[in-house]
Amino acid sequence: MSLMSDDLPGGALRTRYAGLAAIELPVDGARCAALLVPGLTGSKEDFLPMLPALAAAGVRVVAIDQRGQYESPDDTDPGAFEIPALALDLLAVAAELGDPVHLVGHSFGGLVAREAVLADRSPWLSLVLMGSGPGAIGGGRADILNAVRPILEHGGLAAVVAAQDTLSAADPTRVAPPPAVEAFLRHRMLTGSALALAVMGEQLLTAADRVEELRALSTRSALPLMVVHGAHDDAWPPDVQQAMADRLDASYAVVADARHSPAAEQPLTTARALLDFWSATAG
Repeated sequence: MSLMSDDLPGGALRTRYAGLAAIELPVDGARCAALLVPGLTGSKEDFLPMLPALAAAGVRVVAIDQRGQYESPDDTDPGAFEIPALALDLLAVAAELGDPVHLVGHSFGGLVAREAVLADRSPWLSLVLMGSGPGAIGGGRADILNAVRPILEHGGLAAVVAAQDTLSAADPTRVAPPPAVEAFLRHRMLTGSALALAVMGEQLLTAADRVEELRALSTRSALPLMVVHGAHDDAWPPDVQQAMADRLDASYAVVADARHSPAAEQPLTTARALLDFWSATAG
């Protein structure tokens, strides 16, 4: 299964929840749903390789594009792309789903998912933070975001894509994806919202550490938590994510042979980690 919107697993539907673009694998008799939230430059397609394994285990799976991402609506208000507003979108999706919901947030999506849980605990069976961190991102990823800011401001998304091409060509360690996937990734970037990318990027650079608040909520309301990441994650370093799991008293899993996108890079292993966690929570 590739990261292609026209390469869906059997039974998958393109749909919308709370106005957001989604891919869903309905399951007859499912006891729960899983809502999957992508990162800054991602989309619902990032989860495609993992969806069949989750659905086969009886989980109704819904992956979305956040506001301003790929096929979801844009907005002219910068505040619509700030973490609290994006979190309200997740709560609206959960309300439409109706089923008890396991929430999974990847990278920036993890910060949004955490905000949604802190805003309203009631819809969620559990929270999984995948390749996410305790607060603002740092290191090389922060350097990239700071470098992208003036490029985006003066040249728009096309200039950002051109800059990415230049960096990719100069990286001797880069393994290029298949041409069709690379074409999709380019199309996705150009289709998204420049304003969303700018505001979400700034949010990622300035997000507060809210781990203690989440730990307190989890303890008070018996919300199961999990931290999972690729063994070679190059966003928030693995030791930072492990320390966050310790602070949260959360379940913790490392996906071997994966970097920042374990759902796409090692989908079966990642799906198994999620299913084992959900099974342990009796969700």
